[in-house]
Amino acid sequence: MRTATPHITPNRRSIRGRWSRLGSAAVATATLVLAGLGAAGQATAAPATPSKSTAGKVTWTRACATPAKGRMACKALRVTGGTTAFQEAEAKADGVTPKAADASTPSGYGPSDLQGAYGLTSAASSKGSGETIAIVDAYDDPNAEADLAKYRSHYGLSSCTTANGCFKKVSQTGSTTALPTADSGWAEEISLDLDMASATCPNCDILLVEAKSSSMANLGTAVNRAVTLGAKSVSNSYGGGESSSDSSYDTSYFKHPGVAITVSAGDSGYGAEYPAASQYVTAVGGTALSSDSSSRGWSEKVWSTSSTEGTGSGCSSYDTKPTWQTDTGCTKRAVSDVSAVADPATGVSVYDSYGVTAGWYTFGGTSASAPIIAGVYALAGTPSTGSYPAKFPYAAAGTSALNDVTSGSNGTCTTSYLCTATSGYDGPTGLGTPEGLTAFTG
Repeated sequence: MRTATPHITPNRRSIRGRWSRLGSAAVATATLVLAGLGAAGQATAAPATPSKSTAGKVTWTRACATPAKGRMACKALRVTGGTTAFQEAEAKADGVTPKAADASTPSGYGPSDLQGAYGLTSAASSKGSGETIAIVDAYDDPNAEADLAKYRSHYGLSSCTTANGCFKKVSQTGSTTALPTADSGWAEEISLDLDMASATCPNCDILLVEAKSSSMANLGTAVNRAVTLGAKSVSNSYGGGESSSDSSYDTSYFKHPGVAITVSAGDSGYGAEYPAASQYVTAVGGTALSSDSSSRGWSEKVWSTSSTEGTGSGCSSYDTKPTWQTDTGCTKRAVSDVSAVADPATGVSVYDSYGVTAGWYTFGGTSASAPIIAGVYALAGTPSTGSYPAKFPYAAAGTSALNDVTSGSNGTCTTSYLCTATSGYDGPTGLGTPEGLTAFTG
């Protein structure tokens, strides 16, 4: 059995542990502004010019370039400069000036931080064995297994390799050898997804299914392949505009009773995307996560930096409202269901080496929150036969099983709860963030 023992290096202890002892104030979240996207294409490099925060603290760029029409975009956002909340907290605890990130040292939240923030510390060390988290992305990351090994080794997580049966990489056809064309942008997405699955469920097996392109048909086929190969938790960190075809995509690719399917809500602020709008998936919104001196040790608000940037939310134009959603502002499917950290300024550490200088990077976007929630579902155990796990959190609404996020907004809308956090359900953060496993257990 693989065990999850957080790795503690000198002068890099858990943010929660340090700040709880010091009783320090919450870390301020840097403000970000969306950059222009790269040229349209099927598999092209990410834009060269990073966006800048208006506060001057953080710069970042999208991992994937603007996709061709009809294709899905990955949601990974890579920090390229400035100091993150993690670095500021470390520096304040040590009484020094925070240093800009470099590839030699992690500069974002690690497994012990995420487990602590979401009440998973005990479960992560004792549960997950025998469960498989599938990561579905487009194109190939040739360094996926090696980069995952670097991440897990640094944080003291057990080895997860092809040799020991923990890790497996296949194409959408199930082949382990006939893999898609490599793409550096999607490789960053893959590294982020694999690391977040590891952070929340260190004892889980990981299945990476690579679609041959970023079309919904190929990505959907990869989802089906993941389920066929036995995954009961499937993470999808991509999205695109809605279309009249979505109801047929629902039936063809996402209607898998007994399987928890998580999808990024989007990074463009208020507005619904697909497949987050599918009635059969758990749509995962994004927060800004900061350590503080509260009893929890953490605080969260809606991740947003402008009306056109931040976590997605809103009403689907096409998808039927699932029976477990009872909000009245949307006659069809409402996004999101739950949420987790996504703000790049309060981002997570990732190890990546394909197409970039090999080393540590900080990432954000709802690409981070979707695999985090997939890991929580996996920790909670195999969903009951015939169930739709997207329903599970609704049974725990208003209880201590979820951290209710009540501040922040991701844009302007006529029905305020769809774009502004409030007590109980709201669009940007759904029912809230995990506080243990109860809300994700059928």
